[in-house]
Amino acid sequence: MVISFSAQSLAFGAETDQNQEYQKLMSLYKKTETVTNIPWYVLASIDQYERNVRHSRNDIPKAEGLIEIYFKPEVWSGPLNPNKEDQNPITIGLFEGIGEDGNGDKRADPKNDEDILYSFAHFLQSYGTDIENLKIGLWDYYQRDKAVGLILGHMKLYKKYGRLDLDKHAFPVPLNHNYSYNNTWGDARGWGGRRIHEGTDIFANYGVPVRATCFGVIEMKGWNRYGGWRVGIRDIDNTYHYFAHLNGFADGLQTGQIVEPGQLIGSVGSSGYGPPGTAGKFPPHLHYGLYKDNGRTEWSFDPYPHLKAWERAERNKR
Repeated sequence: MVISFSAQSLAFGAETDQNQEYQKLMSLYKKTETVTNIPWYVLASIDQYERNVRHSRNDIPKAEGLIEIYFKPEVWSGPLNPNKEDQNPITIGLFEGIGEDGNGDKRADPKNDEDILYSFAHFLQSYGTDIENLKIGLWDYYQRDKAVGLILGHMKLYKKYGRLDLDKHAFPVPLNHNYSYNNTWGDARGWGGRRIHEGTDIFANYGVPVRATCFGVIEMKGWNRYGGWRVGIRDIDNTYHYFAHLNGFADGLQTGQIVEPGQLIGSVGSSGYGPPGTAGKFPPHLHYGLYKDNGRTEWSFDPYPHLKAWERAERNKR
């Protein structure tokens, strides 16, 4: 007998597994919050930042549990500890390691979810539990302003929505408008110097609404001589969504604001390639780009497959 599964049933199964994982993660965050007074959304944001870093690099080992915060062996056991695999909380403490026993089994196991989460929370706890002291603790640990900024953005999202499933997306223009696009990522561009096209151009008429593609925080809004009037949104996956050549912005739109998939952020235009206010040097279109942060740097990647997937998902819902 041949057993077949429809795409819909497979998608439902994957979604169910994801929801169960979110529930388990939230339980871990809430448990650690209870014993450390570090808010769950702070712990979730750190874990999510590190999850995204792990998944975009190959020099960090794959996580063996649900929590993806990574500690280098010398950080966990202590820089001068001769035993880099030490799991004794007493000797780890003597060598000023960060490892702690979070589940009461008298071991500080760097592969145990509760131990990992409690250890980071305990580290932050030494700075205080208010936001300003937490920021100092995060900077001391990561030594990178960008890392702290991304984690703070995640915190805003988790705190507002009170849940972890913030990975939904929307196509950047409404499907009931006329538009067209092809895969132009990597094509040559000459204005302002030789460079590659870091995005996909979606051609549409002036004034066609431009929508946020994700749950995220507006990281940038303003003018750029290449992109004209543009908006940048950072999502929960450390990904930066870039919208350029806009005709204008939605009323009240400002940096630091939280947006949702499908929310109006501006309209299609032809601004750019000159000083502020320059427009009309090319047909109206939306330049849409995606950039990924991996904990060290940020790079552009092809948005075309994602646009196709989001467009298809919206059409299926309709």
